[in-house]
Amino acid sequence: MLKILKIENIAVIERAEIEFSQGLNILTGETGAGKSIVVDAINAILGERTSKELVRSGAEYAFVSAYFEAVSPETEQVLEELGVESSGDGTLLITRKIYAAGKSVCKINGCPVTVSMLKKAAGGLVNIHGQHDSQALLDPQRHCAYLDMLSKNSGVYTSYKDCFHRLISVRRQLKALTMDEDSKDRQLELLNHQIKELEAADIKPGERQALLNKKVLFDSTGEIKLALEAVRAAISGDEERSGAIDIIQGMKATLSSLSSSTNELQAMLSMLEEAGEILYDVRQRAEVQSEKTYFDSAERDNVEARLEELFTLGKKYGESEEAMLHFLNEALEKRDAILFSDKELERLNAEYDRCYAAATEKAAALTAERKKVAAAFEQAIAQELAFLEMPKISFKVSFEKGNLSSAGADRVEFLISTNPGETEKPLSKIASGGELSRIMLAFKNILAHGDSVGTLIFDEIDTGVSGKASGKIGLKLKAVSKETQVIAVTHSAQIAAAADRHLLIEKEFRSGKTYTKVTPLAFEARAAELARIMGGFNITESLLQSARELLQSAAEE
Repeated sequence: MLKILKIENIAVIERAEIEFSQGLNILTGETGAGKSIVVDAINAILGERTSKELVRSGAEYAFVSAYFEAVSPETEQVLEELGVESSGDGTLLITRKIYAAGKSVCKINGCPVTVSMLKKAAGGLVNIHGQHDSQALLDPQRHCAYLDMLSKNSGVYTSYKDCFHRLISVRRQLKALTMDEDSKDRQLELLNHQIKELEAADIKPGERQALLNKKVLFDSTGEIKLALEAVRAAISGDEERSGAIDIIQGMKATLSSLSSSTNELQAMLSMLEEAGEILYDVRQRAEVQSEKTYFDSAERDNVEARLEELFTLGKKYGESEEAMLHFLNEALEKRDAILFSDKELERLNAEYDRCYAAATEKAAALTAERKKVAAAFEQAIAQELAFLEMPKISFKVSFEKGNLSSAGADRVEFLISTNPGETEKPLSKIASGGELSRIMLAFKNILAHGDSVGTLIFDEIDTGVSGKASGKIGLKLKAVSKETQVIAVTHSAQIAAAADRHLLIEKEFRSGKTYTKVTPLAFEARAAELARIMGGFNITESLLQSARELLQSAAEE
């Protein structure tokens, strides 16, 4: 549910922090005070399109943040798919900064996201229903989902969906096989060329690295020989200077000539002897290695040619030897599939027929389940609408048979007739704004147990509704709010009286500028606001008393 909404520099709202509660939250205020701006701000954090005109005059940017609690597992799953880190405690923070220059910056839990990502993530958080709502209720593509949500036999849909996905998989394999002969010949020619080229190359894993190591050795042969010769000369010496072995031999002779030999001198002689042996061994190794180190220009040319060949093949078939060998195996499989396609085609056709028959059977079971749910749904909607002072509206769920799809074989559409005796027609062609909001309210009251959306917003649901109907709308909003958080903008005292939390939107004028503030109301302030709604600016004591009684009556229901 939406817990805290912060707004900065949006239209006439310079700064506001609104705390919502569970249950029914009501926003009231004079026309033009800024109630719709609060809804606009919520739309912004849901990823809806915004305009730079939303930014308060003179401000560089507008800012909205929304803090949600107890987000649904479905929303958590969407966040994971988008790569957004979850808070781990069921909370969610969305921010959006809208610059006067036109761009906007969106973040979820501090992670930057695009507007489209924001819209996808926020889809399961809030549903906004206004006078001209044209979302799920007006979209026939969504009507099946309403029925499935009401069904207590979800296994029927799951079983069909699994079967349909298998059917699609087999159909894709068939489509890949049923190419014309010219296409087969062209693909075989290409595959044969690729296979021949890769097999002729005789690629082995690790070969490229071994060749690169050899190339490095070739490139450094001259330096290695010079270094080994320098080591040998330093140890053995030459005509101009003595080597390290000669120097050690001189030191040994000097120490041996001393008449008074001590233990310490003997130890030094022993160490010099050992050093001489080590140097002799190093000289021997240097000479042997120098003889082994040679430059073979032909072999180097072969190494470089092979590396060039592997590089050229890598650009075509994959950077590593493993990738190129994987490409070869896939090419062999594709060639076999084409060469033996007739047999495979026969097998797939038989499997497709089996899958289609199974999917058709399961689709029929799904249709039967939906029609059973639809019959109960029609009765429930009729009762809800009658309660909401719409007893003459006839509601019907229309079924037409369509092609198999991921949702079954049903084309479902909700139809209504607002006048007795008239044929039911699609909601989008018949329902007015006020009727549509009340129909949605009736839907949500029935679907509340199965809907994962945490917050419902009704914008001026009471438009064109009488006082008696408003009272009943208030009762329904209250009923829905027991399952789902509800935020409603209203001009009806009867609806406002049902609030668990009543927020007043007021306009102020300071220093030649217009500001909007949001204030939570306690009992007496609520009574004064209800009295204003009922009587305008002429608030009498009798009006106040009527408002108090309305609040008390709503609290007892």
